[in-house]
Amino acid sequence: FFMTGLLTGAWKFSCMMKSKDFVAPYYVDIAHRSALLYSYAAMLIAVFAYFSIFADWVNIPATIAPLLFFAIAIFNYIKLGIKNTTNNQLRDSENPAADKMIMGALAVAEIGGFFILQIGFFARILLR
Repeated sequence: FFMTGLLTGAWKFSCMMKSKDFVAPYYVDIAHRSALLYSYAAMLIAVFAYFSIFADWVNIPATIAPLLFFAIAIFNYIKLGIKNTTNNQLRDSENPAADKMIMGALAVAEIGGFFILQIGFFARILLR
């Protein structure tokens, strides 16, 4: 995620230099910032997974779930940045019903995955 943040940062700078008002497309900026933020979130998830008391068969899916959705989000932001046709992916969606399902799955995966790791982390601390 961090390398993606760096590469999208270079892309953002290139777009800004080509623009007459020195502004990158909306989703180029979003892709850059989200990749950087997700890189630090991924490190936090890794720490919680490492210290979790749960078995690998619990920790691995709980780790992969949010990371997968982070990657999907960044990929989608890059795609929207290339198209440069909207500044609101949900308002201008071609399939709002699918978006609702994806956003629901995203919430379950990200919140649920980290919640499991958090429980495992605090269980290790409290059960010492």
